[in-house]
Amino acid sequence: MESTITERLKDGRFTLIAEIGVNYYDIAAKNGTSPMEAAKLMVKEAKEAGIHAVKFQTYRAETLAAKESPSYWDLTEEPTTSQYELFKKFDSFREPEYRELKEYCDEIGIEFLSTAFDRESADYLDDLMNVYKISSSDVSNIPFIEYQAKKEKPILLSVGASNLDEIERAVDTIRSVNDREIVLLHCVLEYPTPLEHANLLKIRTLTEQFPDCYIGYSDHTKPTEDADIIKTAYNLGALLVEKHFTLDKTLKGNDHYHAMDPDDARAIIKAVERMDMIRGRSELVSLETEEAARKNARRSLVSAKDIKKGELIVPEMLTFKRPASGISPADIETVLGHEAACDIPEDTVLQPGMIEAMELPEADEGENGE
Repeated sequence: MESTITERLKDGRFTLIAEIGVNYYDIAAKNGTSPMEAAKLMVKEAKEAGIHAVKFQTYRAETLAAKESPSYWDLTEEPTTSQYELFKKFDSFREPEYRELKEYCDEIGIEFLSTAFDRESADYLDDLMNVYKISSSDVSNIPFIEYQAKKEKPILLSVGASNLDEIERAVDTIRSVNDREIVLLHCVLEYPTPLEHANLLKIRTLTEQFPDCYIGYSDHTKPTEDADIIKTAYNLGALLVEKHFTLDKTLKGNDHYHAMDPDDARAIIKAVERMDMIRGRSELVSLETEEAARKNARRSLVSAKDIKKGELIVPEMLTFKRPASGISPADIETVLGHEAACDIPEDTVLQPGMIEAMELPEADEGENGE
């Protein structure tokens, strides 16, 4: 089955992924429901907000982090100081649960994917996803990148906290076994990312350095009212944006306080639509809406004095005035040295029939406003 994500990218359309991650556990605790009910609620809210895909995180704490792994997030928002202890709280889902979520996503019409953090997860998710997502934390995990790339599906690769040589090695690894689409997502591994650290010009550099890849942005900044971070990323070339998603930004926990909620998602999509309206088309052609200006604001050759029939036209006889309803000044060389075919009063817009033996060069459609 073709991926909604890759279809949209091929068409050059903005794509928004809601990174639900494991936030549904906290939503379940808040609402007094099961994690599955909360996860489905978040998927439904994402769909209704216009989001194109939802992404979860599939891991087991004991295969992801050593028990002494220190935290790297804002401890005022998430006080757990051990990665292992934090991940252990949120790793109860296995293949049956993700299959149920996949079926629910299919039912309501939104693409499902989940970041695998171990080979077992990567294997059972293969039947459930059209696209693999690889975390920034695994950019240097070359064996695991190769393992997932061999599934021969498109790859979304976040490149936070990476240097160019590391990104090149990861991409080369994928390309050695997989010729499908690659999306490189600029990312800053700070939770949250201060606006002054967003470093969005990296998006442009990724576009230049990896012309055969699509470029996106995995955002960890706190949502802003006018979605200026996402708009800037989009205008710099990020066609795909992934952002953490919650139904309550006031919840404590690692991925709520910098996440978007459904209203933020709607604002992002609306802001990008406005950007598309402003950006328009890239072709170097005159717009239909400029036609009146082409005809009336451009100039024609105009007689600067009375010209008698049979007189040779010389530069002193001509000037340039609006509108562009006659011979263009660009064609003055086809007029000079030719005889007037009729009497031409002063201040007359010259037409081809007024000049003997005049041959105008072929012009593009719309030249001189005609």
